[in-house]
Amino acid sequence: MSNTSIALMGAGGKMGLRLSKNLCDTPYDVRHVEISDAGRTALAQRGFAARTMEAALEGAEVVILAVPDKAIASVAHQIAPQLKPGVMLMCLDAAAPYAGLLPERADLSYFVTHPCHPPVVSVEETPEAQLDFFGGLHAPQAIVCALMQGPEEDYTKGESIARAMFAPVMRAHRCTLEHLAILEPALSETVGATCMCVIREATEEAIRMGVSREAAMDFMLGHLKVEIGIAFELFEGAKFSDGALKAIDEAKKEIFQADWKKVFSKKAIGDSIDGICGVTRK
Repeated sequence: MSNTSIALMGAGGKMGLRLSKNLCDTPYDVRHVEISDAGRTALAQRGFAARTMEAALEGAEVVILAVPDKAIASVAHQIAPQLKPGVMLMCLDAAAPYAGLLPERADLSYFVTHPCHPPVVSVEETPEAQLDFFGGLHAPQAIVCALMQGPEEDYTKGESIARAMFAPVMRAHRCTLEHLAILEPALSETVGATCMCVIREATEEAIRMGVSREAAMDFMLGHLKVEIGIAFELFEGAKFSDGALKAIDEAKKEIFQADWKKVFSKKAIGDSIDGICGVTRK
């Protein structure tokens, strides 16, 4: 690992602070950029000094955009004139790159990466790791990476930085930008998060009908573990009972529309990403 110079934009935000912490014990030369007073205070409380954007970008080899999706386009275009050819611009989500919001600079490398988060079924050695839901602290996680444009050797460079940012990392998956967009928002948010919210609402409905909150939570969280194990075939002999299969078959007709997989169409993914980035197309 080299002393690659990194300008971390949005270093005092929720994600930026996580990355700042993980990168501080690496040989990377990290320059922290944060424009909000609250963010600068949060950085200072953790021992990091914020620099001006101009100072941080001077000679930077990599620029990480740890800013909200709706701000990526404006920030990227604002800093683009200060970036020399060969600089790597790194995004932490596929939304803005997939929406075509990055500057048209063929002489820059564009790298996109995102954490998979610690798997729900895993063996953790400490309580801290067990409760590390987001990852980047105690529990190992996988990451996904895509080299959107740039020389092939920049993929290795980007993955190395991503592994440091999201450590501890157990494996990295190389994907295309389109695959990252399928994974998020389509798979993880449009489907996964939506189903989780429905499950939570269903649990609250059981509580409203008289089941104690403690009993409902224990029952649902326990059943989620075994149902995940069965649905994803994570243990030998994983199989739903005949009664459960019948209930699933009947419930799908009531809960889901028959064509629900249309959320994975290119148009649906594009529309979802445009909404995330605040883009209105004619």
